[in-house]
Amino acid sequence: MKRLKSLPILLVLACLLLALSACGDSEGAGTATVSDAPGPRSARSSTSPMGEDGTWTVFVYMCGSDLESENGMGGMDMEEMAAASTGENVRFVVETGGANSWENDVSSDQLGRYVISDGQAELVDSEDNANMGDSSTLADFLKWGVQNYPAANMGLVLWDHGGGSIGGVCYDEKSDYDSLRLKELDAALCSVRGQMTEPFEFIGLDACLMGTIETANLMSAHANYLVASEETEPGYGWDYTAIGDYLGENPEANGADLGKVICDSFYASCEAVDSQNGATLSVVDLTKIGQVTSAFDAYAKDIYDMTEQGSEFKGVAREIASADNYGGNNRSEGYTNMVDLAGIVAAGKDDSGNAQAVLDAIDSAVVYKKNGSDHPDASGLSSYYPLQVQGSEELKVFKDICVSPSYLGLVDKVAKGHVDAGSIDGYDNTELVEQSQNDWTGDDYTEDEEGNYSYDEGAAESESFWDFLDEPTEEEGESSAISFAAEPKLDDEGTFGFTLSEDGLENAESVEALVFMGSDQENEIICIGETTDVNGDWETGEFTDNFDGSWFSLADGQVLSTYIVGQADGYVLFTTPVLLNGEQKYLRFMWDYQSGEVTILDVWDGIDQASGAAGRQGQKLKAGDKVVPLYDSYDLDGNDLGPYQGSEYVYADGDQISFGQLFDGDYYYSFSIDDIYGNYLLTDVVSFSVSGDEVTFSV
Repeated sequence: MKRLKSLPILLVLACLLLALSACGDSEGAGTATVSDAPGPRSARSSTSPMGEDGTWTVFVYMCGSDLESENGMGGMDMEEMAAASTGENVRFVVETGGANSWENDVSSDQLGRYVISDGQAELVDSEDNANMGDSSTLADFLKWGVQNYPAANMGLVLWDHGGGSIGGVCYDEKSDYDSLRLKELDAALCSVRGQMTEPFEFIGLDACLMGTIETANLMSAHANYLVASEETEPGYGWDYTAIGDYLGENPEANGADLGKVICDSFYASCEAVDSQNGATLSVVDLTKIGQVTSAFDAYAKDIYDMTEQGSEFKGVAREIASADNYGGNNRSEGYTNMVDLAGIVAAGKDDSGNAQAVLDAIDSAVVYKKNGSDHPDASGLSSYYPLQVQGSEELKVFKDICVSPSYLGLVDKVAKGHVDAGSIDGYDNTELVEQSQNDWTGDDYTEDEEGNYSYDEGAAESESFWDFLDEPTEEEGESSAISFAAEPKLDDEGTFGFTLSEDGLENAESVEALVFMGSDQENEIICIGETTDVNGDWETGEFTDNFDGSWFSLADGQVLSTYIVGQADGYVLFTTPVLLNGEQKYLRFMWDYQSGEVTILDVWDGIDQASGAAGRQGQKLKAGDKVVPLYDSYDLDGNDLGPYQGSEYVYADGDQISFGQLFDGDYYYSFSIDDIYGNYLLTDVVSFSVSGDEVTFSV
């Protein structure tokens, strides 16, 4: 899937250090220890079932957030559980909280604890309200649950929004959307480990973007299987009736068997509302994650070593930037920086003798998956890669969850390239990698008197590598990594183009164009989005415009500000910012470039820039919805003038977006050249006029 970058804000980056933490053994809570290598941590010396054969308890940590308060989705899933024919040996044990209000009988004034089994739902306990984004809240629930409802097979589902490896899961609406970061989730599971004589049979994340290698690595100490999605999920999430029915009929099933049912029923639910194209869900055998992380570290070392050879690494970086990715990753909706793990590895397959071993290990560990047509090659596991760093916080988080010292060093160098506008020449971070390999982590877990672990975020930071973080970046649109053999210009035949220099071609990741139209204000132009209608030769570095004047418009004729989300066989996915009934959203649609048909898909919340939470897959437009297109506006010197609003349009059933010639008039066009470090260069704009089917460029 093609990724397109943003026009970034000036960013500062953060310290990176590896801290892979471990829990005590199965005989007691003990003291948190630290591993000295990537992979599974402190395996249990022995296991024994905690209940009679054929019994199941599925704990559901349901942080309702706005999914419940605005749409009642948590309550609907509880009703699905109650509708299941579980029999008396299978039960869901649910803790509710984290939402300002609930549409069913659940109280928002307390943490509710429910047992749902064989058609009955009973409130069996309650606790004072607490932040569900805090590890101690989850630890308390699990300790209570394991003590009171043990079973031969136990599963845990984390229910809510997800933000990938960096943002975590379970964003508490009542606590400023604080979330459980992965290390906090790990700490909570360490807290209950001493009460358990065997791992959870599965840990599932009914949330967006959580099917990551960082998640799997930390969960490998606590469960046999992981069920999670690389991509965003629809708001209604998993089918809990299907889950309960299956366990009721097949109580001897293991986590892999159940995981397959979760995937298949989830995909069927997506098909029922025509949202299956973007779906992903996978089942991961966590006992095999050590093989994945070990092989990945060897691969990452090969690529890290290539950073000293310049052009060889730059080719790999370009391929990684074009790999399949999840959550949008475009200038309009925001960035999650979650990239398919196999895509990261395939990018260096020709340059690393260890790449195939990683791909084989991923295939072995991912025992089942369901992918829609938008992600046919999704491997089942993604990883963090800084496509576009959104500030220092994500890198501070990543340093403690990265599964490979060499990969940490690679990410650090890409971050350095971003800060220095494309230059990593002479930058030496070998000491950082060596410290990670030697297990320099600090004491990042503490244990209280009740045996609850907590994560001391930032306890293991170093001050020695990060002087460059406080240095200013280049001006936006002025990447120094991009240079020209022939500067952008309009030739005598009216063709706008340029030729990159040898260095510029090595550093370039993609070439698009931005298109602007005039507004009713003097000296103001409005961006109507990006186009890939560019002729390019990546051998010679020659690029020219290929723009024919076609664009996307609402049914009332208003031109939309459109950005590419991704491409698949035969079609392209676009997003456009809008106000929907007064709230900012992103209207997504699909263009079949073979038939010319445009299909409106849904309206999505995007990525919350403050919390990192990804909106679940969006809602369908309904007749009567009021839609106002949004645009970015600039003056002719390129200065940002802020948002610009179009006119209100009322959607009617059957309305579609059209793709046709722009209205007659004058417009503006600029190439946007992205470099491999997340920076970009904007050329000066040229004018073009549209008259009927004719498009004419001029200086």
